[in-house]
Amino acid sequence: MKEQEGVIKYQLDHTQQPINRLFSLTEMNAWRTIAVRLGLIGQSPERYDNIGFGNISQRIDPSSDQFIVSGTQTGHIEQLRPEHYCLIVKAEPHQNRLQSCGLCKPSSESMTHASVYAQDNTIQAIIHAHSPEIWKHTVALDLPHTGADIPYGTVEMATAVEQLFQSGKLTQISLFTMLGHEDGVVAFGSSMQEAAWELIKYLSLALGIEQQCITR
Repeated sequence: MKEQEGVIKYQLDHTQQPINRLFSLTEMNAWRTIAVRLGLIGQSPERYDNIGFGNISQRIDPSSDQFIVSGTQTGHIEQLRPEHYCLIVKAEPHQNRLQSCGLCKPSSESMTHASVYAQDNTIQAIIHAHSPEIWKHTVALDLPHTGADIPYGTVEMATAVEQLFQSGKLTQISLFTMLGHEDGVVAFGSSMQEAAWELIKYLSLALGIEQQCITR
């Protein structure tokens, strides 16, 4: 049975209150809107049973483990407002627990974001996109990836992400695919622009592969 998108699998301790408005959402929101227009984040009746997909996050401070992430099931909104984001106050990936606050609950992929941030404190931004083109060309593009038997938002995924970083496969590339999560791609960087450029670069390479196949 195909796994349903958008289901929160971790233990969530969520406080319903506005997030700190002193944190600027402008750059993150702008890049998210670009991702929506590229079909990397969104919601469509033709994809995943019309369930929203993709999300974006950013550390609130270079030295902090806390981060702002887009809320669950906000894919249908092109330009988010502050109430569509929430703050991850504390993450414990290997205990499958998150503490958050905001006017909406965090994305179902927030645990994967937390796992990536935990590996390297220079990582400041993450985009979890859904790109059929990148995902299905994982092997052709020689992309790091998690196994097809590892579902999103789980302790197993947190462990797999940790192992990817430890393997050294993510030293020259800041992107990996999740073969157990249909079309799932994670790009990260020291800035939101860096993460977005990495994602767009591999989207262009994947589209190039498809165009070569058509012209043969």
